[in-house]
Amino acid sequence: MTSPPPPPPGYLRVTVQGNRMLTMITPGVQVNGYPVPVQFGPNIIPMPPGVHTVSAHAQWIWRYGQASQQVRLAPGQTVDVFYAAPVLTFLKGAMGPTKQKVPGVVAFVLLLAAVLLVAIGLPVLAILASV
Repeated sequence: MTSPPPPPPGYLRVTVQGNRMLTMITPGVQVNGYPVPVQFGPNIIPMPPGVHTVSAHAQWIWRYGQASQQVRLAPGQTVDVFYAAPVLTFLKGAMGPTKQKVPGVVAFVLLLAAVLLVAIGLPVLAILASV
């Protein structure tokens, strides 16, 4: 007697948001704790039906931007997961079923504005003080 054929696989479509030109670091993605090779953009990963945990992070000097999500796959179903690494390395990443906002953009713009204000303000103050 033969065993029944296994159910058809499901598919995870993991979209890594961003691009190498801007971030220079391709985030790492794991499914059920095992690393899977990914690139920026959509990545199709065949998986057996069931519940799976998708997690991602970026790595520079330290690991940052951690995010994870559980997904349920039915036979033949494709489930979308989007991951966005943060702009600043001390923030968490964003993961969900739709395109994610990049965490930390507002904080980065404010930090950049403060640095520019100091860089421009100090020479102006030095000129004013010498007059």
